[in-house]
Amino acid sequence: MKIKKVLIANRAEIALRVMKTCKKFGISTVSLYTSEETQLPQRFEADQSIFLEGSLLSETYLNMDKIISLAKEYNCDAIHPGYGFLSENAEFSKKVTDAGIVFIGPTPEIINLMGDKKGSKEKMIEIDIPVIPGYHGENQEPAFLKSEADKMGYPVLIKASAGGGGKGMRVVYDTNSFDAELNSCKREALSSFGSDIVLIEKFIESPRHIEVQVMSDNHGNHFHFFERECSIQRRHQKVVEETPSMALDKDLREKMTKTSVKISEAINYSGAGTVEYILDGDKFYFLEMNTRLQVEHPVTELVTGYDLVELQLLAASNEKFEFKQEDIKQRGHAIELRIYAEDPDNNFMPSVGILENIGDVDQSIRLDMGYENGNEITVNFDPMIAKVISHSTDRNSCIDKISKGLHELPFFGLNTNRSYLLRILKHPKFISGDTYTHFVKTYEEDLKPSENTDRDVAFAVGAALLNDEKLLNNLSSNKSWEKLAGFRNV
Repeated sequence: MKIKKVLIANRAEIALRVMKTCKKFGISTVSLYTSEETQLPQRFEADQSIFLEGSLLSETYLNMDKIISLAKEYNCDAIHPGYGFLSENAEFSKKVTDAGIVFIGPTPEIINLMGDKKGSKEKMIEIDIPVIPGYHGENQEPAFLKSEADKMGYPVLIKASAGGGGKGMRVVYDTNSFDAELNSCKREALSSFGSDIVLIEKFIESPRHIEVQVMSDNHGNHFHFFERECSIQRRHQKVVEETPSMALDKDLREKMTKTSVKISEAINYSGAGTVEYILDGDKFYFLEMNTRLQVEHPVTELVTGYDLVELQLLAASNEKFEFKQEDIKQRGHAIELRIYAEDPDNNFMPSVGILENIGDVDQSIRLDMGYENGNEITVNFDPMIAKVISHSTDRNSCIDKISKGLHELPFFGLNTNRSYLLRILKHPKFISGDTYTHFVKTYEEDLKPSENTDRDVAFAVGAALLNDEKLLNNLSSNKSWEKLAGFRNV
């Protein structure tokens, strides 16, 4: 490995994840932390840690010049951007490489190309990749856009070209509401992304969200690491991810994975990337490409046995991958659940407070987490506080294993979506693999909590305490009995 010292331009769970692989190969790590993160593990797990002054993200994790200056000051030869923040920022990638530092990711040109929804779709059409029918052209006149929508037939999706994270998107069901929805979409896009350019696509009413993990070195070798299904989403944010997908048979899987490698080859990709598709029955359409490591990468690691961060480091070191496509196989089934600090039973309101007791995870469960007991959760960062991942020989036993693991991880001290995830796992449609992107909305009533009597809650509290002496002592010592409302989710 040619890289010797990495500055991790990110925080919490992903920062620790990158450190883990770096340590395995003797690579030194430098972490960042803000005034809110003085007690977080990211500060103490790295070989060196740097305090970021400032209260705004623009002053800390989005401050390109400061991060690059610190990397140079601490003699780092590479920067790993993680995901989110600056990970798909072409300007940052260019500034890093111009400073003589390795950016662990693709080139600025590729980030620009694939980060532009309109431009990336035009590229896909050029190389004969299936895309959702729609208009992706330059003409942004409202009357023209409406005529295009009328031609393709409703419902249609208006989407900001520079958008992401569910922002700048509107579904229009008839011609009469098109103008109002277009204006609303453009206003949000301009406010969120600085551009009001939109594209229009045919809206698929019962889609599944399938993505393919790709990885490329700088020697013309392009590989896929099979698919992940991410259909269970809330407000366009993924909640549950798994692999293999129940929706794919052998032939469809081969078509989608080969198409993904074709895309990597056509754009001369480098490093880790994810090609995302909308699946409509047995037809699939290119949605976008994320030019970074994905949040849900652990399920791919558990099923294929490859360390994706290691491969990122090898590619960035300009080393050649010493394996072939046929060496990469799917073994068993893996599921990932995202733990959010929010209250699903109160309109998913954000939750803040002290994370008093996480619980003891079974060794068969992978817990990727950037917090520990006693850390404070605030509203100033992403609400995802952990990822719980299981791997087993088949899907049913994988569901059983992750359900058991989740029961043993109470995350006491604040509200989380833990019990909500357990309800999803128990839902007959999830168990049968009949999942679509509107799953959460369709089964909204089913996913509400059942009413517990005071007697039920009392038994749950007693059982938990009797079976966890450490938790009992912890709660007794810090007088946090009044915060035991979380037991209602047991």
